[in-house]
Amino acid sequence: MKGAKAEPEIITRNGKPVSVILPIKRYEELLERAEDAEDIAWLKKARKKPLRYRPLEEYLTDRKARV
Repeated sequence: MKGAKAEPEIITRNGKPVSVILPIKRYEELLERAEDAEDIAWLKKARKKPLRYRPLEEYLTDRKARV
């Protein structure tokens, strides 16, 4: 594919777009951006939960009991 364009190619069926062909580099960038967006959404959700702190001794006791 020597003469590959840097621009996306839109494939149509019956006059409606159904697929896109784009350079692999651009595809990888889009995947990375989607993953980043998922991470940000998870962080926003996690920040809404109230934080719960407990003494170190309590944590160590619980951890020891699980092993």
